[in-house]
Amino acid sequence: MNNNKQQLVLDIRGQICPSCLLIALKEVTINADKLNNKEMSILILSDDRHATATIPDAVHSMGFSTTISKTDDGYEILINKK
Repeated sequence: MNNNKQQLVLDIRGQICPSCLLIALKEVTINADKLNNKEMSILILSDDRHATATIPDAVHSMGFSTTISKTDDGYEILINKK
């Protein structure tokens, strides 16, 4: 495993679905090779509760896993390779 794993942080607070989902899917698609090779992860910062359902559902179907955490500012959705 690569100890120098990159993390892309997407701060999409203030956006609402479906915009949240579209932004996330665009970045996952652009970075799919790095995600698949476990070279990077994507951390999404969102304050839209619906994003905690739509984004994980979509990226799970693409072969990625998610971890969702509640924060004071909203939610963190971490996307990794399964």
